[in-house]
Amino acid sequence: MNRKTYAVAALVVAGAALSFIAFGSLGENIVYYWSPAELFAAGDKAYGASIRLGGLVAPGTVQQDGSNLRFKVTDGTTSVTVATSAIPPAMFREGIGVVVEGTYDRDGVFRSERLLVKHDNQYRAPGTGEEMGVEQMFGTLAADTTEAKP
Repeated sequence: MNRKTYAVAALVVAGAALSFIAFGSLGENIVYYWSPAELFAAGDKAYGASIRLGGLVAPGTVQQDGSNLRFKVTDGTTSVTVATSAIPPAMFREGIGVVVEGTYDRDGVFRSERLLVKHDNQYRAPGTGEEMGVEQMFGTLAADTTEAKP
């Protein structure tokens, strides 16, 4: 064999190895992003899979017992019970948009390892010479955000 054949063979082997590393276990690392309705519609496919579940924290469902937190995530039509020991962000409350990452168990509870809150991008820093008092800042936190925004 000549040098050119060895070079082509080496490139083919390197390309195959790189493809295997890049795509070989890709299916095991995919995390789906679903709403509660999509979670239920998936049936058996939803159990045990890594899922990001998104929706709103249903009013009246937040229960905290020590470091354990339970609440329901809803998309307006369907709701899923979520159990997590993750420390909730300071903005966590009823009616806020959340994304929880974890797995759905056969007992009907979504076990979350990660809890993120969604918030709008309405923040505007005070302009030069413009002051914002403490009462105005707290007023922005108390705004009713129970409606989903597109």
